[in-house]
Amino acid sequence: MLIGALKKTLGVCLIGLGLGILLVLLLPIAGWLFIIGVAITVIGITWLAC
Repeated sequence: MLIGALKKTLGVCLIGLGLGILLVLLLPIAGWLFIIGVAITVIGITWLAC
């Protein structure tokens, strides 16, 4: 039960971090930073789906 809650919390944090990177770094368009933001967001979503 505790591990499930920790897993969901980590997933939400990863999604938030990825979206934060995307929103902040879309001002100066940098391709590799955009890819990192998308990757972190996708990892967070898949973490929550499992």
